[in-house]
Order: sequence, then structure tokens, then C-alpha cells
Amino acid sequence: MATDQRRPARGDRRRVLHVITSDQRRGAETFAVDLAAALAARDVASEVVALAPAASGSRLGVPVLGDAALAPVTLRALRRLAAGARVVVAHGSRTLPACALGLAGRRTPVVYRSIGDPAAWAGGGLRRARTRLLLRRTAAVTVLWPGAGDAVHALYAVPPDRIHVIPNAVPAARCPVPDAGARRDARARLGLPGDAPVVAAIGALAAEKRVGAAIGAVAALEGVHLLVAGDGPERAPLEQRAAAVAPGRVHFAGSLPGPTDALAAADVVVLTSRTEGMPGVLVEAGLSGVAAVATDVGGVATVVRDGETGVLVPPGDAAALTGGLRRALADRERLGAAARRHCMAHFEMGPVADRWATLVDNLAPQG
Repeated sequence: MATDQRRPARGDRRRVLHVITSDQRRGAETFAVDLAAALAARDVASEVVALAPAASGSRLGVPVLGDAALAPVTLRALRRLAAGARVVVAHGSRTLPACALGLAGRRTPVVYRSIGDPAAWAGGGLRRARTRLLLRRTAAVTVLWPGAGDAVHALYAVPPDRIHVIPNAVPAARCPVPDAGARRDARARLGLPGDAPVVAAIGALAAEKRVGAAIGAVAALEGVHLLVAGDGPERAPLEQRAAAVAPGRVHFAGSLPGPTDALAAADVVVLTSRTEGMPGVLVEAGLSGVAAVATDVGGVATVVRDGETGVLVPPGDAAALTGGLRRALADRERLGAAARRHCMAHFEMGPVADRWATLVDNLAPQG
């Protein structure tokens, strides 16, 4: 698998079309917008478009091509836009079939950015065969950590020289390290106590995130409060569970416009998912100097180093999760400082955008 270390020559502009599933402010979509801005600063012109509008939640200010990801009008609009692009980057989820269908017969190179754990989402034989066929139409596949690259090769027969390991990243400027005043103000805005330990669960309230496990773990820690920042179909049952097991100690903030307030208010971030890629929230927490307790799934261990920058726990182990939160809260200053050093070195947008610029430069047709 390639590592994409060489910097491209400046001044050689390559127009890149970034395709995201919807305009909802979620991990893969926000990364695409951040990457486009970083590439533009490196003389790589970029445009971001969404296949369909978000059903709910905070939205990104990007053009939306149609009402549904695979609708004919959407695919026609995508094809028109791609005609003027040197490279198209499909950022996960339904962007792969949309680009395969919308760009059929075109010679524009397509890069598929795999955002999850390929092994967890491979599915059965028919689904796997369909994904293998779609990936054959791409010029390159990027994965977030080496193990994901191994899985893409094994499951979908993508040649190793077409697989590029480029991790998730976040601009450090969006993740300031909060001082005491910023923490106090953030807690006041979010209705949190000023002096109690606060754990934050940040992200979509969907079944695979298992936020109920975080509620149960905090319930077992006397005096600890949980901030739940996000929204989704699981919110109502989660609110009921919180009222039953930790009354007055779980605070639902809904969707926030960004992570700054939640991270400023938190002593520790918790992630309890059953499957993940390389969650941007863990990078944001690390850049903000906030330690994390997270399930050891997907590429999480590349961001959270157990005992060094946070705590890793087995998925589904309630006792380990409670113990991990207790450990992290007791050692949060050391773990948070180490998390910031680690994320600045490996997951800050600047050097990651350099690697993307190199990949684009190598794939774009010359002339």
C-alpha cells in the first residue's frame, strides 16, 4: 500500500470534485469540506457537492445535487460537474455507487475514501460482489489505517498499489485547548454544573453508537455527569434510560454547530460504538487536550493509545467501560496532554492534506 509522502509542486492546479452523501454536518462530510479548503490553500482547486439534502440536523453550506443520492436527476448533475474535474473524490457511504453510475464511461479518475471498518460492513456474498465491482471502477481507494487496507484487498481484491493509507484529520484551529474561563462558559451555556466531573458523548444517536452503555457507566460513577451532544433516532429511549438510572446527571444538548463547546465542557470524551473507522471526534478531543475512553474497534487504537493518550475497552464490556472512565477521570491532565501531542503529530489537517495533494497530483491526467 502506498503512503503518499511526496509533496506536489505548487502552482500545478488540479480541480477536485468532492462528493459527499448529504449536506448534514457529520464526520465524513465535514472532513470533505475541511480537506477541500486545505487543498485550495495548496493550489489544488476544490469543490464539494452533496448528493442529497440532510433529513435533519445541522447542515453544511454546500450545493445539493438532487432529492435522493441515486435519483436520475442527481446522477445527471454529478456527471455534468465531473466533466470539468481532474479527479473526483467519493467520500464514503452511497457516494461509491453514485459515482460509478454517474461517471460511467468517463475517464475522470475516481478516488473512493473508505471511512469505516471494511471488515465490519462487508456483508454477504452478493453485497461483497457488488462492492468489488464498484471498486474496480475507481483509480484509487484510500483507507484510514493499514488494517483497513488489508481488509479492502482481501475482501474486494483491490490491488495493493491502488490502496493508499491516509488517516482522518481535523484542523487544529477548530479545536483550541480550553482554559478555565472557556470551560466555565461552555458549561454554563450547556446547563452543566461548574465543578462536577463531566464526560461527553459526541455524535449521532444511532443504535451502533451504543450511547446507552455510556449512560450506564456514568450512572455507576457517583457525582459524574454525562453530556450527550448529538441527535438521532435513539434519543427518546436514551432519555428514558437516563431518567431511570442517572436522574439529573445526563444532559442532552442535541446537535451542536461544532465540537468546541462540548469539548471545552468535558473532562473526558467517551465513545462506545460497536463499529467505527477512525472517528473524527476522537481526533477533535485529542487536539483539544481531552482524553478519551473508547471501545477498541476499527482504527480507534491508532488515535487512542491505551494508558498513554486515553483508555481502550472491549466493546460490550460494561465493567471495563466504567473502570476506564474512572481511570481516565483520575489521570485526565496527563492523558489529555499526551493526546494533544499525538494528534498534532499524526492527525492534524495540514500534513494529511499534503498527502492528499500528492495523490491528486499523481492521478490527475496531464495536460
